[in-house]
Amino acid sequence: MTQTPHATPTPSTAVPPVPPVPPVPAGPADGPAPAALDNLSTEDRRFPPDPAMIAQANVGSDVYAWASADRPDFWADQARELLTWTRPFTEVLDWSEAPFVRWFADGRLNAAYNAVDRHVEAGHGERVALHFEGEPGDTRTLTYADLQREVSRAANAMASLGVGTGDRVAIYLPMIPEAVITMLACARLGAPHSVVFGGFSAEALHSRIVDAAATLVVTADGGYRKGTPSALKPAVDEALAKGAPSVEHVLVVRRTGQTVDWTPGRDVWWSDVVDAASERHTPVDVDAEHPLFILYTSGTTGRPKGILHTTGGYLTQAAFTHRAVFDLKPETDVYWCTADIGWITGHTYVVYGPLINGATQVIYEGTPDTPHRGRWWEIVQKYGVSILYTAPTAIRTCMKWGDDIPASFDLSSLRVLGSVGEPINPEAWMWYRRTIGGDRAPIVDTWWQTETGAIMISPLPGVTSTKPGSAQVPLPGIAADVVDDEAKSVPDGAGGYLVVREPWPAMLRGIWGDRERYKDTYWSRFPGLYFAGDGAKKDADGDIWLLGRVDDVMNVSGHRLSTTEIESALVSHPSVAEAAVVGASDDMTGQAVVAFVILRAEAAALDRPAEEVQEELRRHVAVAIGPIAKPRQVLVVPELPKTRSGKIMRRLLRDVAEHRTVGDATTLADSSVMDLIAAGLSAPPAA
Repeated sequence: MTQTPHATPTPSTAVPPVPPVPPVPAGPADGPAPAALDNLSTEDRRFPPDPAMIAQANVGSDVYAWASADRPDFWADQARELLTWTRPFTEVLDWSEAPFVRWFADGRLNAAYNAVDRHVEAGHGERVALHFEGEPGDTRTLTYADLQREVSRAANAMASLGVGTGDRVAIYLPMIPEAVITMLACARLGAPHSVVFGGFSAEALHSRIVDAAATLVVTADGGYRKGTPSALKPAVDEALAKGAPSVEHVLVVRRTGQTVDWTPGRDVWWSDVVDAASERHTPVDVDAEHPLFILYTSGTTGRPKGILHTTGGYLTQAAFTHRAVFDLKPETDVYWCTADIGWITGHTYVVYGPLINGATQVIYEGTPDTPHRGRWWEIVQKYGVSILYTAPTAIRTCMKWGDDIPASFDLSSLRVLGSVGEPINPEAWMWYRRTIGGDRAPIVDTWWQTETGAIMISPLPGVTSTKPGSAQVPLPGIAADVVDDEAKSVPDGAGGYLVVREPWPAMLRGIWGDRERYKDTYWSRFPGLYFAGDGAKKDADGDIWLLGRVDDVMNVSGHRLSTTEIESALVSHPSVAEAAVVGASDDMTGQAVVAFVILRAEAAALDRPAEEVQEELRRHVAVAIGPIAKPRQVLVVPELPKTRSGKIMRRLLRDVAEHRTVGDATTLADSSVMDLIAAGLSAPPAA
């Protein structure tokens, strides 16, 4: 296999942190367009690891060379060390039918046993597995022994409803302990689960149930969101009314006490069958390549795309990355990943990775601002959270609310901070480190996808000298690279497309039921390379910076500009909390930059004239990056259009910027936001 440049990096040399400096302009706006993406900005701040962190880190710098020497052998060692196998594997990697892969194929194991039972057998049954915090303030604590009993009961109950090894189970639940229990019960039976985010519509749920041919749907009467009960069971009823012949039963958790419609013979209360079931159950051992779960990545319209993950390889990388990236000490740490189980982050870094590693963790049902904007920091203080993993959009939202809110809580327990989901702006990164981490907790900015299954690129807290806004280096055992249009590795300082050159254990095994779509979607753009769909650049050190989806690239006067870098420049202004940038058609330049910004609370309170603020921000971008990136128009808005998972829907902003009818907004957390934004666009463009 081809050796990947920078695939096995030497982490950035530790240097003293320097004062914040503005990004260096990229240079003149004229000149030939590059082959891939323009590299607009630089970042000179560095934060070397604390000596105390270096001394006790789970993973040291020597691991990179070890993994580089023989990646399959490295992953085999992790699989043997981190997992318990009922039949040890002798085969490691089979890449003979690329792009289809097999890892540890002749080994056998069970995911739930690895996540629960073996910790009880090792004498850790009284260790807390889950601290549950409900949005209304109710709490539950489950030890590993409790979790073993609950998962066994759920597995027995599901078996009594006809679920067997290989059957698919659809899960449509709020973020409550039963969600984790159900996933593990499925894994215990060898029944692949398909979790659907509780904010998705009945149509989205229907398409996923039908595509997976699920025999059981597990749901709840509802959950709590923003202080009120939010119904779930009606969406299940509507989805099944559209036709889902494979479904035999609907298992319903009573969470809110809402009245629900009932179909006798099909619908079953959780309390009636799970609570009465035996707490003893023998896990089903399965082949390492047995399907563990399907997770759909498409929106609410169109044919769903079911990403398939199997057992042995996925669990190996989930466990290794969770232990290495977060430097987990299961005896002392309290870990909190704020993701919902409806997303891949919830699968890998709420359920499987932490529990395989014997972690104590927090799960929270509600939103960060219910009943007050300090709810997250209240939870950190209450449970002594030491590792926090969340999304940049949540970080920027907390920035917007102001520093005084987290300052009123004791956050001194935090020792590692993580970021996931999208590139994080350097100034948001700095705010996270300073305000939440007390200028001492290292930040691990992670890049990965539903398709990759686990973290691929990230600093390591006891190894890497971190840079605000950069995911930096591929993890040991990962052969990631940035290439140009001809699949050639770009030089340091250049931008291009993020690819993975060699197979990795947690990689998707295909798209459920569609082998050709899998090949066409991920392996056709650069034959032999996995193309992630993201743009990236290498800085002068060869470290990787993510530039967002290539679909979000703008072509301005022949220059291919990333929305991420312009957004980062806007957020670096002290008045701006969050920004979204899109390209709009322009007769002179092909596309022009249109920016939508949310001001920080203290800046909004000044009530300055909109035109003055807009011109100041346009000049700021021109100085920070260069004239080519100067927005044609800057709109100050109260909110940005986001999905329930926090993703900014830039296609809706493009509709507004080009004065088109706004498209489907049904997946937004608040669809009324678009009316406010559209009204603001009546302001004339800047000269």
